[in-house]
Amino acid sequence: MERQRADAALGITGRRTMGKNMGFTTKAIHESGVPKEGLRALRFPIYSGVAHDFESAEAMADTFFGRNADFAYSRISNPTVQVFENKMTALESGFATVAVSSGMAAISATILNLAGEGDNIVAASSLFGGSYSLLANVVSNLGVTPRFVAIDDVAAIRSAIDGRTRGVFMETISNPCIQVPNFEAISRVALERKVPVIADSTVTTPYLFNGIRFGVNVVVHSTTKYISGGATSMGGVIVDLGNFDWTAIPSLARYHRFKENAFVARLRREVYRESGACLSPHDAYLQTLGLETLSLRMEKICRNAQTLAEYLDRRDSVASVMYSGLASSPYHEVAQRQFNGAHGGVLSFRLSSKERSFQFLNRLSLIKRATNIGDNKTLAIHPASTIFAHFKEEELAALGVDETLVRISTGIEDTEDLIEDIRQALGGA
Repeated sequence: MERQRADAALGITGRRTMGKNMGFTTKAIHESGVPKEGLRALRFPIYSGVAHDFESAEAMADTFFGRNADFAYSRISNPTVQVFENKMTALESGFATVAVSSGMAAISATILNLAGEGDNIVAASSLFGGSYSLLANVVSNLGVTPRFVAIDDVAAIRSAIDGRTRGVFMETISNPCIQVPNFEAISRVALERKVPVIADSTVTTPYLFNGIRFGVNVVVHSTTKYISGGATSMGGVIVDLGNFDWTAIPSLARYHRFKENAFVARLRREVYRESGACLSPHDAYLQTLGLETLSLRMEKICRNAQTLAEYLDRRDSVASVMYSGLASSPYHEVAQRQFNGAHGGVLSFRLSSKERSFQFLNRLSLIKRATNIGDNKTLAIHPASTIFAHFKEEELAALGVDETLVRISTGIEDTEDLIEDIRQALGGA
């Protein structure tokens, strides 16, 4: 109890509390990390109020100075959000979690916490459009240089790291081109250079990918996607896995005295608190509900994706299919090893032209034309004209996105109905 109070006084919430041998879904349902709610409700309530009362001015001062672990103001911490953070820490086998307002907020806050003017971030050259733009157009204006490298070129990653590198950032499965980094190999290189590895595990979720097993140090998620459970809410999380020596990072110098707590202590006290990207209690509540069915949904989503990828791969009208579940994928073996034999719910494929791609999308009946991933509904999109619409031709080429590419995010519908919709949209048997 004293350790928990000390952690909370530093802003370290979300530490794993349940037994390590508990199963994934058991932890998702039962983990809370907080005392029983006063009325012993089975569902932890939504604490939607902004501020909390104090018994005295002295108690209030103790909380703001960090001598007490009480809640004060919801932008800083909130009981409902803390329960969600605790669950995410447990499911990631991590050390501590900070929940934020979106996946992009999670990436932004992580980079701002680690890097400053003159520093650099080594990042995959194949990233989700928003993540790429954040690094290329926003973070770079703050004096932090992005160094984009091919994720399957470990030698290039090694060469890109220097004394001012503050992180190596990769997606577990790149969106939309479905490339998979070898995190074991990358983490070995980063560890030698005392640089943390940051993995965006949005597409894989903690159910498929346990980053700590492969040397990852920080995991970020857009919890808007699979974790929310049916596109109910916006959110993101940053999970410190507790396996990096933060004294190697100059931006955390004021917090080195907190040792293993340094990353999250500065994140909560400075970057997160002052940037204001807090998760709302209502969204935290919805995402806590989503976690309870995550394993069930991911099982069906991955089965649907595998079946659709195999079906598309057999179609003569489909030029190529990108999905690591196919034996022909260059990432099949590493994905099989890293993701517990599953391959996620996002796949992409190429048709003969932009016109053919649009025709396919316009013919869809059951599958929805929408930009999200991780919904319970299957969604399809033309990336080049939507999430990459404002990118230059050379940027699109570097990211592997062209006019023939179609992305599908599978849902939990009956597989036969999805195949039939794709069959008719492609035009025939």
